[in-house]
Amino acid sequence: MGGTDQPAETERSLETDQSPGADQSPETDQLPETDQTVYARFRIDLPQDTWVRTVSEAYPQATFRLLSGTRAGDTARELGEAITESPAAVRASMRDHDAILSYETLEETDGRLLGQYETTDVGLYGFLESSSMPPTFPVVVSDGRYELDVTVSPATFERFTAALRESDTRYELLSKVHTDDEATLLTDRQREVLAAALRHGYLAVPRDCSLAELAATLEADPSSVSTTLRRGQERLVTWFFAER
Repeated sequence: MGGTDQPAETERSLETDQSPGADQSPETDQLPETDQTVYARFRIDLPQDTWVRTVSEAYPQATFRLLSGTRAGDTARELGEAITESPAAVRASMRDHDAILSYETLEETDGRLLGQYETTDVGLYGFLESSSMPPTFPVVVSDGRYELDVTVSPATFERFTAALRESDTRYELLSKVHTDDEATLLTDRQREVLAAALRHGYLAVPRDCSLAELAATLEADPSSVSTTLRRGQERLVTWFFAER
């Protein structure tokens, strides 16, 4: 069993990380795959001209969560929510931004806005694809920066951090854990939620219960349960293929 938390890495800009020998990408590409898994969390500055940076900086107390997204060429269809005291104003700001081609409100309450939209901001998808990283949801954005959780092999982690170093992106490595023991793979909450999903038939095809019904058995918010399920499933799938 190996699990070691690493302290947060100092924020950096790659314009200042180009000293001789700093570019290690050729060696990184040759790192061997192992049966270890890396769990890491990054905080990354968003590009200046993206809609979510503009809107999140205009409403710095709000939290934006990209719940799912699919890129199709030059645009992406995304499902996102904003936890904010001003949902109507946030919705108007999103619709007014040039990068939002269409916006459909799915739910709006006093403190939450849920919507589906099409955007021309696809830079995140391209960056992740170029560094062999599939998009991982949810992506949490606040005040112009987003937090990204990754669950990958050590070699893929090195490729991803190399891509960050080679870009103009400012970022922080908030946490990093290595493990090669399946006993440490899931958090207690992920185990609890996945076990309940299996027990109540949420994972069956077709499903025997809805997300709302599953959340009710756990006495939890459906959005929180959905997030925990996705993260647990992602860890299991990543570990399974890393073991092959």
